[in-house]
Amino acid sequence: MIGVLIVEDLDLVLEMITEAVNSSDKYTVINTTKNADIAPSLCSMGNVDLVLMDVCTELDSNGFDAAEIIKQNYPKIKIIIITSMPVPSWLERAREIGIESFWYKRASDELLSVMDRTMEGESIYPDTTPTVKIGNAYNCDFSTREIDILRELTTGALDRDIAKKMEISEQTVHFHVKRILKKTGLKNRTMLAVEARRLGFVIKLDK
Repeated sequence: MIGVLIVEDLDLVLEMITEAVNSSDKYTVINTTKNADIAPSLCSMGNVDLVLMDVCTELDSNGFDAAEIIKQNYPKIKIIIITSMPVPSWLERAREIGIESFWYKRASDELLSVMDRTMEGESIYPDTTPTVKIGNAYNCDFSTREIDILRELTTGALDRDIAKKMEISEQTVHFHVKRILKKTGLKNRTMLAVEARRLGFVIKLDK
């Protein structure tokens, strides 16, 4: 049996992925965690052959950072990034780290196919990032910094809170918010946050 570690912080999505993995006679779920920072230590316990890694997880832990540590210390463990967030730069980041495959959350039977092919030695990546439109702009129209700030806006964070978390000035945050509003044509930050959340633009899709 192929041992699988699942890193996912949404309960319903975690349940869906766990059921999909356990439905196959090839795989068994060794462990699950909602916090990517814990994943490397879970890999150190052994029996993990494949990690299904979400990107944005509990307590702001980053799946890419965890994947990089796993690749450095346990190079034989294969990793599949699983996400619903259409951030163009993430495909490049995953390849730089050496992550084997990248899957946008869709049907569970498709995930099993990606898992099978990955374990057989293939590297499965989408040809392009899914196109998502928010207002008048597409996801490819935003810089990585703008997407980071947009993600924080969906939580209801104020400019001062975003500035502190991102270690930039409040004025810089305000500047980026104005640019995002101009690109999208939306009237205010509340509309922007609501639309971003509804579309799953910078957060995981609600299930």
